[in-house]
Amino acid sequence: MKTFLLALRNLLRNRRRSLTTLLAMVIGLTATLLFGGYSSSSILAMQTGYVQVVGHLQIQRQDYFLYGSGNPAAYGIADYQRIIDQVKADTVLRPMLTVVTPKLNLGGIAGNFAAGVSKTVLAQGVVVDEQNRMREWNDYGSLSYARPLALTGTAPDSAVIGTGVARLLQLCGPLNVANCRTLPKADSKVGAKNAPDDIAALSALEVPASTTSSATQIEILAANDHGVPNVAGLTVVKAENYGLKELDDVFMEMHLAQAQKLIFGGVAPQVTAIQLQLQHTNQIPLAKARLQELLTTQWKDAQLEVQDFQTLAPIYGQTIQFFDSVFGFIATLIGVIVLFTVGNTMSMAVVERTVEIGTLRAIGLRRGGIRRLFMVEGMLLGSVGALLGLCVALGLASLINHSGFTWTPPGYVYAYPLKVRVWGNAPLMIGSAIGLVAVAIVSAWWPANRASRLAIVDALRHV
Repeated sequence: MKTFLLALRNLLRNRRRSLTTLLAMVIGLTATLLFGGYSSSSILAMQTGYVQVVGHLQIQRQDYFLYGSGNPAAYGIADYQRIIDQVKADTVLRPMLTVVTPKLNLGGIAGNFAAGVSKTVLAQGVVVDEQNRMREWNDYGSLSYARPLALTGTAPDSAVIGTGVARLLQLCGPLNVANCRTLPKADSKVGAKNAPDDIAALSALEVPASTTSSATQIEILAANDHGVPNVAGLTVVKAENYGLKELDDVFMEMHLAQAQKLIFGGVAPQVTAIQLQLQHTNQIPLAKARLQELLTTQWKDAQLEVQDFQTLAPIYGQTIQFFDSVFGFIATLIGVIVLFTVGNTMSMAVVERTVEIGTLRAIGLRRGGIRRLFMVEGMLLGSVGALLGLCVALGLASLINHSGFTWTPPGYVYAYPLKVRVWGNAPLMIGSAIGLVAVAIVSAWWPANRASRLAIVDALRHV
C-alpha cells in the first residue's frame, strides 16, 4: 500500500508529463475500441444479411456445391417435402428453427423476342412468403432496410431480373431502369444473304411479336431433367440492382412452381436446396450435428449433405480475416506508441529522481523495491489511461450510433445503420484494457530495472 501511495505521489508531482502520457494512452485505446466496435458491428451486419438470404444451413445433394450449378436436374432433391416435414417435426431441431424453405437454382437463356436479343442467366425459384419471413431475422439488433421480395403478390408466371439483365434484354423503358439506352436492332436480312437455304427458309417464316403481348414479356430456355430444351414465358415485374455487377448481369428470380415446371415438366418436381434459418447463429453446431445424424439414419439413401452459410458465402470469412488483420495492425501500432511513450516518461523520471533513488537505497530499500516502485507507476498510468479510454470510447460510440449514418455491406444494395459495438462487447473492452495496462507495465520495466542498478554513492552525488 505504501508503494502504491508513493507511486501515486510521484505521478502527481509532474502532472504535465503524466497528463501527456495519459492523453497518448486514451487516444490509442479509444481508436482501438472504436475500430474494434466498428469491425464487430460490420461483421454482424454482414452475417445478418447473409442469413436473411441463404439461411444458416442448407441441405443439398452430395457434391452439388462443387458441381451442381451447371446441372440442377442431376442434383435435385426428390421428395423434398417429406424431408422438410421431418425437419420441422424433429424434437431437437424444432425449437431452433424459424424458417425451412425449398429453393431451386437453374441456369438458362433469357430472351426478348420483340427486340431480338438474349442473355444467359442464373435463375432461382423460391417460395416468396417464406423468403420474406427469412428477411425478418435480426438476432443482433442490426436494423436493416431489407425489403420484401418484388415477387410478393405477383402472378405465378412473374419474374424479377437484375438491372444488368434488363439492359441487355432492352427492357429499360418498361422497367424504368436508369442509365440505359436502347441498342439498335440487328438487321435480319444481312445475315440471311449468305445463310444456308434451310436457315434462310426458317428466317423467312419468322413474324413480328404480337402487338398485344406485354412490353415486359420474356422467354427463358433451359434444359429439363432429360436434357431436352424447354421454354417458358415470363412477365418481368421489376428490375433490381443486386449490388455486384457480375450478379446483376445474370440474376433472375421466379416462383418455385414456375421454375420446377421449367426443369421437371410433368414429372415429380425437385429442388436443389432446403434452407434452414435458426433463431440464433450459435445454434449452428448443434443443428448441424443433428442433421448429420439424420443423414446417416432416416435419409441415408438420399445422398444429402449439409452446408453452413460461411461455406456458401466465402466472402464472409474473408471479411472477418481482413478486419482481424487490420485490427491487429492498429493494436500493434498503438501498443508500440504507448510502449515508447511510457518508457520515455519513466526514463525521464529516473534521471530526475536519481538522488531520491540513492536516498531510498541508502536507508535500506532493496533493488526490488525500487524496481517495484517504478513498475507500479507504469501500472497506475496504464490503469487510469484504460479507464479514461473506455469512457471516451463509449461516449463517442454512443454519438456514432445515434448519428443516423448508414453503410452498405459488400454485395448488398440496402443499407444498415452504422453501429460501433463497444458497450456489451466484453472481450473487446476487457482485452483492450488489459493489453494497455500490460504494455504500460512492460514499458516501465526497463527504466525501473536501470534505476534499481544505480550505485548508491553515484546516485547521491548526482547533480
